[in-house]
Amino acid sequence: MTSSNPIIPVILSGGSGTRLWPMSRPEMPKQLLALTADQTMLQLTAQRAGIAERFAPPIVVANAYHADLIDAQLAAVDAVAASLILEPAGRDTAPAIALAAIAAGGGAQPLLVMPSDHVIADLPAFHAAIHRAIPMVAEGWLVTFGIAPDAPETGYGYIQVGEAIADGVHRVERFVEKPPREQAEAMVASGDHAWNGGIFLFRADMYLEALAAHAPEMLAAAEQSMEKARREGNRIWPDAEAFAASPSDSIDYAVMEKADRVAVVPVAMGWSDVGSWDALHAISEGDAGGNVCRGDVVAIDTANCFVRADGKRVALVGVSDLIVVASGDDVLILPRGRSQEVKRLLEAMKK
Repeated sequence: MTSSNPIIPVILSGGSGTRLWPMSRPEMPKQLLALTADQTMLQLTAQRAGIAERFAPPIVVANAYHADLIDAQLAAVDAVAASLILEPAGRDTAPAIALAAIAAGGGAQPLLVMPSDHVIADLPAFHAAIHRAIPMVAEGWLVTFGIAPDAPETGYGYIQVGEAIADGVHRVERFVEKPPREQAEAMVASGDHAWNGGIFLFRADMYLEALAAHAPEMLAAAEQSMEKARREGNRIWPDAEAFAASPSDSIDYAVMEKADRVAVVPVAMGWSDVGSWDALHAISEGDAGGNVCRGDVVAIDTANCFVRADGKRVALVGVSDLIVVASGDDVLILPRGRSQEVKRLLEAMKK
């Protein structure tokens, strides 16, 4: 990638991260929290694309409520968003990326689309995968990155890896929705399936062209909302009424599953979507007893627990395999392995 046409990172920061309640809340979602390191997940994502000669400043698509926080967090790691697009409503990933592609100029600029709340432990492997993808991206292919699976996860979508079209780049045979356990086991055993990590690389014009072919109402709504947008400094407020006309759909459904030239670069890069407290426990360094404790925690005769104390002191004696999170006025306690059920708790609390 030459500096004349650097890659533009597109950071999607619209998610609410409800499965990491009580720390993650609508006013302070998961990507704005320091969950896995001293930096927040947004800061880590911005730093992933911080090699000046290969990457342009990022375009961030986010909720207007978080604009000041995002600017402050990026400034703290010496990053500045070229554009901060503040969505008037959530319409899933496909329209959000359309806004970014239009803001990028809608030409041959390569866009590296990244969720703001994932972890990548092996950055050189990620950059090598990007390097492998770029020649095919220049030719107009839409590229996704397939994560080498280390377990038959049922919480992820999968990509079947087809024939090689370049060194380390393959045609996508098919996308598979989140599978039941038996199907996940069979796909991992087959060796030709990767997890769908939701990270993409393509030219802005090729993405907009694919939208024109497969989701024209979405493209029209994005274009009109950007034409009528309010702009101030690097902030862009797309027109709410025009954007509301867009269907809500993911990039996978709207584009990747329908377009012709879709490729996958398989990569093992220590990826996690940190989609639950169990996932965070799994990627965190534990003590000799398998405990991961952060904050004011006293643990005696305790094993394989994840304990996070945000302000309150948490004391445990003689327990194992628990997740305990104290944040604000709320305390969450559940057995390890059941953290996906936080959503059930939130629904019960609404009642």
